[in-house]
Amino acid sequence: MGLVKSNGQSGVLPRGYRLGKLGVRLLGSYLGYQAQNLLLGEGERKQRQARFQRQVSRRVREDLGKLKGAAMKLGQLVSMANGTMRPEALEELANLQMRAPGMHASLARAQFKSALGKYPEELLCEFDPEPMAAASLGQVHRGVTRTGEKVAIKIQYPAIRSAIENDFKLLRSVTLPGQLTGHLPAALLAELERGILEETDYLHEAQNLEFFRKELGGLAYLSIPRVYHELSSDRVLTMSFIEGVPLRDFLKRKPSSAMRDLIGERLDEMYYTQLHRLKALHADYHPGNFLFQADGRIGLVDFGCVKRLHIEMTKIIDGMLHRSWRQGEGEARQFLKLLYGPQVPYRRAQKALAILERNADFLFPQGPSANPVVNFADPELLNIAADNSKRVFRDKLFPAEFIFSSRAEMGLAHLLHELGARVNIETVWRRVTGAPVVGIRPLPPVRNEVRN
Repeated sequence: MGLVKSNGQSGVLPRGYRLGKLGVRLLGSYLGYQAQNLLLGEGERKQRQARFQRQVSRRVREDLGKLKGAAMKLGQLVSMANGTMRPEALEELANLQMRAPGMHASLARAQFKSALGKYPEELLCEFDPEPMAAASLGQVHRGVTRTGEKVAIKIQYPAIRSAIENDFKLLRSVTLPGQLTGHLPAALLAELERGILEETDYLHEAQNLEFFRKELGGLAYLSIPRVYHELSSDRVLTMSFIEGVPLRDFLKRKPSSAMRDLIGERLDEMYYTQLHRLKALHADYHPGNFLFQADGRIGLVDFGCVKRLHIEMTKIIDGMLHRSWRQGEGEARQFLKLLYGPQVPYRRAQKALAILERNADFLFPQGPSANPVVNFADPELLNIAADNSKRVFRDKLFPAEFIFSSRAEMGLAHLLHELGARVNIETVWRRVTGAPVVGIRPLPPVRNEVRN
C-alpha cells in the first residue's frame, strides 16, 4: 500500500509528487488522444472517446486507490456526481467505493495487534485474513467471536491521519486562487478536513453507531451494527455482521418494480427521519454503505462521517414543499437566508431561485394534473444537482455547514436513480413530520423480519 510505507510515502512531498505524476500522465494521454482524433471519422471518434474516458478513469481510480486518504475520498464523491461525468468515468470511479487495493494480511494483523495488544487469532475464534471490503481509510474483515457470533472487523490503515492532513495541505496550495476569490472558501476546506479526520477515530464512530441504532430503532426494516467494545479501539472497530449485498449486486437479481419502489420509499424515510427528528445525518451515502436483502430490509454501515445539523432543515424542506419564496419578498429573503446563510446578499442568492423551482417541481409536483409520485429513473434530478453545483460555486453561495449534508443528499439521489424507484416524497415527508395528509399509504409489512 503506497500510502503507508514507513519511508515517508505519506509525507506531503511524496504524495504531491505522485499526484503531480498522475497529472502529467493524464496530460500525455490527452494529447495522444487528440492527435489520433485527427485521423479518425466522426463515428470512430465517439468510440475512441469512450475508450479514452474508460482508460483514463481506470488510471485515476488505480492511483487514487493506492493513495487512499482524502484523495480517494474526493474520488468517491466525484463517482456520485452523475450529472457532470460520462458513464465510462463514473463506472470506474465507482470501484473506489469498496474495491480499493487493501493492506497485506500481515500488515492488517500487525495493525490489529498494535491497537488491541493481541493478534486477531488470539481474541477471535475465526479471522479471515482476506478483506471483504477495502475503502479510503481502512478495510473490513470477516470474523467469528469466541461465543460464535459473526462480526465485521474494520482495521485502519497505518499513518492514514497524517496522509489526510498532508492531502489537505496540498489541496489548500492548489486551490489558493479559489480561496482568494471566495469561490472555494477556506471555511469549506476546513469543514471537509474536519469531517474526514473525524472518520479516523473509530471510538467516535462506535458512539455514532450506538446513537443511530437507538434513535432509528423504530424503523423495523433497518439494520445497524452493534459494537463489540471489548474488540474495538480508536483504530479497530468490531461490529455485528449485517447481511445483504451492495446495490449493484442486488439489482443483478432483477427485483420487482414494487420492491424497488418500496426500498426507495424506505431510503427516503430513513433520510428524512434523520433530518427532522435526529438533527444528525449519516453523511456518507455512497452505495457501499448500504446492504440490501431480497425481502426489502436495508443494512446501514460505516458511521464514521456523521453531521450534527445546526441548519433548520425541517424549515428548508417545508419551504421547498410550499414554495415559500413565491409568497412575497419577505418570505423569499427568509428562505434564502436559511438556505445560504445571512452573509450572502439577497440579490446574489436570488439567482438560485430558478434552480430551486426546478428542484421543488421535481420532488414535490403541484397542480391538479401533477403526478405526486416521483420517478427517480428520470435523470432530471441529477441534472438539477449538477446545475445547482455550478451555480452555488460560481456565485459563492455554498455555506461550509452544507458540505456533508449535500454529500448525503447527492448520494441518496444516486441510490434512488440506480434503483429506478418511484416514490411519493411529499407523503413520506408528511409521515415523518407528523403533518396530516389524506390517503397516506403505510409501508407494507415485511414477513419474518429479524433485527440484527
